Amino acid sequence: MNCIHHIAILCSDKDRALEFYHEKLGFPIIRSNYRPERDDWKIDLQLNETTELELFIMKDHPLRLSPEAYGLRHLAFRVPSVDAAAAELEAKGIPCEPIRRDTFTGEKMTFFRDPDGLPLEIHE
Repeated sequence: MNCIHHIAILCSDKDRALEFYHEKLGFPIIRSNYRPERDDWKIDLQLNETTELELFIMKDHPLRLSPEAYGLRHLAFRVPSVDAAAAELEAKGIPCEPIRRDTFTGEKMTFFRDPDGLPLEIHE
């Protein structure tokens, strides 16, 4: 177990999720399947050479109460420059928190959120 195969994210709206993850963040679509027995969509995006992002578009799920609840806290994406990546996100209408440095590594980082409020991080 030396690498992540995929990361699954529950989303409330297909169009908003695809606009955010595919169009704005630029992850290519691998597969898009409607599952009539569940009345939902499963859309697989290519994150990198070995990792996929699975978007499950489902209706009527509870909202995430806090990123501090047990379970997945956030996803972090490595970028060559947090300053450049944050500027690109802001230009696409995705607000970012102020850039700060990781307490332990000293590397730059910042957070932003997906359309359903999931915290995402960019990190050098």
